[in-house]
Amino acid sequence: MELRKKIILGSASPRRKSLLEQMGIEFETRVMETDESFPPHLKAGDIPEYLALQKGNVQKHLLMENEILITADTIVWHRQNVYNKPADAAEAFEMLSRLSGESHEVYTAIALTGKDEQISACDRTEVRFRELSSAEIKYYIQQYTPFDKAGAYGAQDWLGLTAIASLRGSYFTVMGLPTHLLYRLLQPYIHI
Repeated sequence: MELRKKIILGSASPRRKSLLEQMGIEFETRVMETDESFPPHLKAGDIPEYLALQKGNVQKHLLMENEILITADTIVWHRQNVYNKPADAAEAFEMLSRLSGESHEVYTAIALTGKDEQISACDRTEVRFRELSSAEIKYYIQQYTPFDKAGAYGAQDWLGLTAIASLRGSYFTVMGLPTHLLYRLLQPYIHI
């Protein structure tokens, strides 16, 4: 696969890096701090789409003509509440206790930003957890410190392996990069 533009990943996420590598996409990483607050009227998929675009806008002025920046954002949406990354163990425990035995939605948005263009799209996956005990939640938080993950869990680690009872949609959306959506957005720049 040959890309007509140089790909820049605007994320420090090891999961996103790994997925891009598995897709056979050569890229360079450039990360800049971005304010992750959003207008309170935004709901569900509008939140990560807004944030993915913001992450792109922060670096737009640095991009060269031949570069495309990939930014992404993931949230967990449960009972009309957004769960981003937990601030501490107490917040992680609260989030996971609420998700226990219930379904929630994971939204991941991707933005592609060029010097003179920007597009975005969002994907949704429904996830159902089995009932979790307090001891299991505490063990997970202590052993896996999920403070860099929306909803306080990773689909690819212990909790995902032991708690996800069902999943409807893309597993990679839950991991933080809907690869099928990214591939579609990159189509104008791909030559096979």
